[in-house]
Order: sequence, then C-alpha cells, then structure tokens
Amino acid sequence: MVADNGLITTENCTSEIYIDVFNKRLRVDDMRGNIVEAIEKAEELVQAYQAEKLIVKGRLEQYEILVEHGFQCEAVIDSYFLGSNLFFFCKYFTNERRTSNQWIQEDQIVKQVLATKGQKQIMPPTDCQLKKCSYKDADALASLYRKVFQIYPTPLNDPQYIRKTLDEGTIYFGFFSNGEIISAASAEVNSIYKNAELTDCATLPEHRKHGLMKFLLEKLEEELKSSGIYCVYSIARSLSFGMNAALHQLGYTYRGRLMNNCYIFDKLEDMNVWVKNLSKG
Repeated sequence: MVADNGLITTENCTSEIYIDVFNKRLRVDDMRGNIVEAIEKAEELVQAYQAEKLIVKGRLEQYEILVEHGFQCEAVIDSYFLGSNLFFFCKYFTNERRTSNQWIQEDQIVKQVLATKGQKQIMPPTDCQLKKCSYKDADALASLYRKVFQIYPTPLNDPQYIRKTLDEGTIYFGFFSNGEIISAASAEVNSIYKNAELTDCATLPEHRKHGLMKFLLEKLEEELKSSGIYCVYSIARSLSFGMNAALHQLGYTYRGRLMNNCYIFDKLEDMNVWVKNLSKG
C-alpha cells in the first residue's frame, strides 16, 4: 500500500517514494528489503500516474540489480548515505523523455567550465545586506522566485510552501537592498543522512553582475558545516554556464547529468550534478 508519507510497504520491502506529478516523474529516495519487488512496485506507480521517468537513489550494492532491470546510472553524489555514495539510476518510459537535443552542447559547456580558473571575488555593493531568512521573509522570497522563474520544479512562488520548507529544516539566505530581496539560495537538509542540497538559486537580472550567488553559497556552507553536515551537492541547469562555473570555482566536482530531469522556464531541462566535501577545507 502507499501511505500519505510516501512509504510503500509490502511483506518483503519498504520504499520511500516521491510522486512528482508536475515533472511527470517518480523518485525512489530509499529502498530496503527485496529490491526486485521494490522496483516492481515503483513501476506499477509509474503506470498509474503515467510518469515518463523513474529515478532511484541507489547504493553500490544495488548497482547490478538496477542495471539488470533497465536502469542506467546518470550521476553520483559522494558520501550521501552517511559516507556511502548515492548513484542516480534512471529509467525512461517514452522515447521523447529519453532523448536530449542539447546533450553535445551541454558537454561543451562542462568542458569550458572545467577549464575556467578561479576568478577574483567581486565585493557586493555596500547597500546590499546578507542575512538568514525567516518566516517573515517568506512573502519576499516568493516574490523573488516569481520574478525570476516563470516555471520551476517546486512552488516557490507560494509563501506558504516556503514556510513549510522552513519548518522542515530548509535554510535560506538572501541579499537585501532597500528592503527588497534581490538574491537568494537555500540548503535543503536531509537530517537522516546528514547531507544538504544547495538549491533555489535566484538573482534579479539587474543585480547579476555582482556575483552575489557565490557569497550566498559560501554562507550556506558555513551554516551546514557548523551543524556537522559535510556532504553538500547542487543540481544546476546544464545550459547555464554561469551557475555551473560558480560551483566549479567554489570547489565543487562535476559528477554527471540528469537527462530531461525537470521543467524550468518553458521546457524540460537536463541538470548537472556537482558535489563538495566540506570536511576537506
């Protein structure tokens, strides 16, 4: 049966499932017991929800079983499971979802990004204030995300959704100018496996020349490290040279690409996975 909390339980297996109707995909965040049975139950849900992509956050010991059942590994997050690596295994259910017309161009962007050297840090304007966001900033954050993203994988344009994520442990930092949030980013914390995804990066177009995002990501890293979280990762649009370059210059390692992963702006986009171990300095 499928419970409200996303758990699938049978006599022989337990799986944590995230059903993402908007992006036409299902994600298995963890599975225990009989892996073959867990895969079969997940694929039944794929058919029920007419999903186009199934993602499994797999472990090394599940590698061969998942390959045998038609999955392919698209990316890795080092040390995700309390020190053990996570492997993103994906399976597609339509030819269109399995095809990316931008793949070669994105390969070239990664090559160019990896060739960039560290750039001199530009100090933010003196009228910009960096601070941790709270409940009272939810409306302003939602307004920022509404302006930057016409379409986004999660409903960040809804203040109530932002308050919900704050309750669940997500950390937001933002740059404020004249009382307005002009740039923000968040860390979505996994308290069970002690890792965090740096995400929801947005800056108003007129303020992008100041390199504010690097300061926000560094501040989030400080906050996470002080809480004993050392595995951090980020999933960036593969066509965005700037965001990928920023992660590379901050010491993140490129670990693969998720094909047609989610809707951003007006289309499905491939997403690059970047990983960093904060315990190494």
